[in-house]
Amino acid sequence: MDGHGYDGSGPLRASATGRIPQWVRDEAAGRPVESSSGRAWSPPPASAIRRRPRVRGVLMALVAVALTAGAAVLVAPDFRVGAPWAAGPGSRHPTPGVGAADEPLGAPGPAPVADGSYAFVALQRDGSGPVAYDPCRPIHYVVRPDNAPVGGEQILHDAVDRLSAVTGLQFVHDGATDEPPSRDREPFQPERYGDRWAPVLITWETEQENPDFVTDVAGEAGSQWMSLPGGPQVYVTGAVALDAAEFAHMLTVSGGAAVARAVILHELGHLVGLDHVSDAGQLMFPTTSHALDYSDGDLTGLVELGQGDCVPGL
Repeated sequence: MDGHGYDGSGPLRASATGRIPQWVRDEAAGRPVESSSGRAWSPPPASAIRRRPRVRGVLMALVAVALTAGAAVLVAPDFRVGAPWAAGPGSRHPTPGVGAADEPLGAPGPAPVADGSYAFVALQRDGSGPVAYDPCRPIHYVVRPDNAPVGGEQILHDAVDRLSAVTGLQFVHDGATDEPPSRDREPFQPERYGDRWAPVLITWETEQENPDFVTDVAGEAGSQWMSLPGGPQVYVTGAVALDAAEFAHMLTVSGGAAVARAVILHELGHLVGLDHVSDAGQLMFPTTSHALDYSDGDLTGLVELGQGDCVPGL
């Protein structure tokens, strides 16, 4: 878009991908704008958030690391994927059943009536459904606080709560960690996290730590799966990387908190198993979208991902 009709007197709000939707341009120019429930979210107050007098435009692409079974790498280099169970001396896995309950810990919300596009990062070998997290276990996550933008963690936890409400998956915040990000992260780290699968690692990364953020990538996310012989593939841990500098800029722009939340929701969708779709009305559309929250297709896919297999043997 060329910005026709806007006088340049202030920053325009961006979509979840950093593009400026037409409704924002219309609003800035004083033209009538239809209301939309997808723009209704308001972030909780964060008094520490300060606005800079001059902020560069928020430009980003929601490009995520899609980790799939049977492929060593997809999109980003050296991010480990799933593997079958490796039993025997020296095997690297926790005691089977750690943290597992007898039934799902929560229930996903109802699937929307309206149709919408959705896709999964990986399917079970027999095509019976998507690879998903075990709903009978909590998904523990830790946040490395280094480089975190002011107000960023508050929005992060809000987005996790939103994902939990949709999927029924129960997330537990284990606090801060000093674990550095790694493309070759071990899913079992007993020296750091004890006898359990390593929690999901969420990091705010610099361009030096993550060269992908030198480009227009704002976030990356994916999960690692394990499987018992003859059993379903189950995600056991994952990672979310967020561009610290880009989020810091977002959170200084009017309306930027809603955009930041949308970007994190998009990445969390990848974490639990949603892939990109070609429907621009969905939050999982990779380049430009009016959505600031999960849309009908996103919700349908997330509800299914909340009904994965319980596998206490892992």
